[in-house]
Amino acid sequence: MTIAGSDSCGGAGIQADIKTITCNKVYAMSAITALTAQNTTGVFGIMEVEPEFLQKQIDAVVTDIFPDSVKVGMVSSAALIKTVAFSVKKYGLKNVVVDPVMVATSGAKLMGDDALEALKTELLPLATLVTPNIPEAEILSGIKILSEKDMESAAKKIFEQYGSAVLLKGGHSVNDANDFLFLGESGKVDDANLKNADGIWFFGKRINNPNTHGTGCTLSSAIAANLAKGEPIVSAVKNAKAYISGALNAMLDLGKGSGPMAHNWNIK
Repeated sequence: MTIAGSDSCGGAGIQADIKTITCNKVYAMSAITALTAQNTTGVFGIMEVEPEFLQKQIDAVVTDIFPDSVKVGMVSSAALIKTVAFSVKKYGLKNVVVDPVMVATSGAKLMGDDALEALKTELLPLATLVTPNIPEAEILSGIKILSEKDMESAAKKIFEQYGSAVLLKGGHSVNDANDFLFLGESGKVDDANLKNADGIWFFGKRINNPNTHGTGCTLSSAIAANLAKGEPIVSAVKNAKAYISGALNAMLDLGKGSGPMAHNWNIK
């Protein structure tokens, strides 16, 4: 199940999540936190759902078809974040992947200031894995990230603060798409052989494709789909990165701004 906002142009949010989950051979369900009016050039409006209605969506899904994993994306208010956290605890939801969506690829702000504290105190401590990019990791850790060593320090600090495994994505100028996974000694990590590992680097070659709208949504959804299939966290991340590389390599070119990827690149 994906809990996130709708993207009217289909490249990010719920639409990207459902495409990604489906193309990774898992059945997708959703609870929508907000409607957005957006395209590849920016976000022009956000209309949040009422917390009570988000709760009804989650209740309806979980009480009928219990999800094997949950991806949490854009949740832009404290009340909605608390609703998601309540549901995770109420139903004992597992394999919770939180993509802390604070800004869009275009730079538009997607999370209200009052929501940040709720994210930190209510939701992140319940996550199995959190997947911040560098700007988000700087906010969560308080560390300015200028190098790979800084990435390691920030990921470790986020883990120490919230207890979840951390995949810090390095695609924002620090390196060529190298991501750092910090596992620590988290009991939530499902690969017993790796619980005591300090961290693992996933090295990737930067793909010369300016169309990166929704990459964070897509990666976190692919990881959640792989966790739903029972993959250990390391292979779930590795296979998700391979999927997103294929989607970028397909070189879909739509829109006037940062366009979407070809989520369906692997459909035969």
